[in-house]
Amino acid sequence: MEAPITADKLRFLIYSIKEKLWIKPLGFCLLSILVVFLAKVADGTSLAKHIPQIKPDSVETLLSIMASSMMVIATFSAGTMVNAYASASQSSTPRSLSLIISDDVSQNALSVFIGAFIYSAVALTAMTQAFFDEAGLFILFCLTCLAFTVVILTFIRWVDSVARLGRVGSTVLKVEKATQRAIEKRISSPCLGAVPSTAISQTKIKEQGAYPVFSQRVGYIQLIDIARIQQWASEHTAFVNVNMLPGEFVTPDKVLAYVNKKDDLEGIEKAYTISEERSFEADPRFGFVVLAEIASRALSSAINDHGTAISIISSVTRLLLLWKTSECKQEDEQLNKNENYQYDRVSVPEISIYDLFDDAYTSISRDGAANIEVAIHIQKSLNAITNCFDKDSEFKDSAATFAKQSFERSKQALVFSDDVDRLKKSYNPSSG
Repeated sequence: MEAPITADKLRFLIYSIKEKLWIKPLGFCLLSILVVFLAKVADGTSLAKHIPQIKPDSVETLLSIMASSMMVIATFSAGTMVNAYASASQSSTPRSLSLIISDDVSQNALSVFIGAFIYSAVALTAMTQAFFDEAGLFILFCLTCLAFTVVILTFIRWVDSVARLGRVGSTVLKVEKATQRAIEKRISSPCLGAVPSTAISQTKIKEQGAYPVFSQRVGYIQLIDIARIQQWASEHTAFVNVNMLPGEFVTPDKVLAYVNKKDDLEGIEKAYTISEERSFEADPRFGFVVLAEIASRALSSAINDHGTAISIISSVTRLLLLWKTSECKQEDEQLNKNENYQYDRVSVPEISIYDLFDDAYTSISRDGAANIEVAIHIQKSLNAITNCFDKDSEFKDSAATFAKQSFERSKQALVFSDDVDRLKKSYNPSSG
C-alpha cells in the first residue's frame, strides 16, 4: 500500500510542474481545440431560432486576423522570455532561473497566444469544410470575440510584466517570496511533523538507529516524504532517525537515516527526492544562498552595485525575523510538552540556525568588507536580529558571532581611518 500524498508532497509536485514551461501551453492548446468542437453542439439545439444570423465571411475574417497575428506574437513573447532568462542568469545568478521560468504572468501570456493561434487555425479549417450550421456559427463568433478580448487583456498585462522580467530587483523579490514560503512552512512544522531529534536522547538515537540507510544517487535532497517513511516504520514496527535535511548534498558515503531494523531499507531511500539542483520549495537555506550570490555579484568590481547588496541585506533581515514574528518558539515548547506528533515513528533534526546565518552573511561580508556602506548595513541587520530575540536564542548567538566576523573582516579591509571609526560605532560587541 502506497503512502498517501501529503500536502507537502502535493505542493512540491505542483511547484515542479510550474517549472516546466511547456505544461501550460499544451493545456491551452488542448482546451482551444475542445472549445471549437463544443461550438458544434449548439447545432443540435433549437438555439438557431432565437439568435441573429451571422455571416460566415465575418467570422472567417476575424479568425484569419487572429491566425496570422498570434503566431508572430507568440514567437515574440517566447524570444522575450528567453532574453529575460539570459538576463537573469547574467545580472543575478543562474540559481534564480527556475523562479523566472515559473512566472505565472509570462507562462499565461505565452499559453494564451499559442492557444489562440491553435483555436483560430482549427476553427478556420472547420469553417472551410462547412462544419458549422447557423447556431454553431453564432457560438463560434461569440467565442472568437471572447478570445480577442482575452488576448488583448493578456497582452496589456504581459507588457507591464515583461518590462520587469529578468531585472535584478524583480529577481530579488521573487527569491525573497519563495524563501518566505519555505520558511513559513518550516516554522509551522519545524521537524516536518516528525519527532524532533532534540526530544530524543543521543543514547536512545543510537539504540533506535543501529542500521544506516545509504543512497547510490548523487545530488541534492529536494524533498523528504515523511509520510512514506512513517508508513514504512509502521509496517515494520521500526523507528527511523532522519539524518539529512532538504538542501544537503547526498553521496553514497553519507547516511540518509538510521533505523533499528535491517529490513527493506530501500523503502526509506525511495522516500527521498534527489536531483542535480536544489529547490526553493522545501529548502529555506537555498533562498539565502541565492540572495547572497546576487549580492556578491553586485559587489564585484565589474558591477560595483552596493545598493543591490544593501537591498538584499534588508531582505535577509526580514526573512530571519519571520521566526520572531511567528512566535514559533512558544508553539514548539507546547508541542514538545504534549508529545502529539503527526509522524511518531520518525525523528527529524531541526534546521541549523548557524548555517542559515552562514548562508546569508558570510559571502556578503567577505565581498563587501571594503565597502563601508555594506559593512554598516550588515551590522545594523545583525544588531536588529540580536535585539529582537531572547537572550538564550540561537538567533541571538549566531547574530553576535557573525557581527564580530563581519566587523573583523571590514576592519582589515578598510584603509580610511574615518570609515573604521564609523564601523566601530555601528558594531555592538556587548549585544552578544
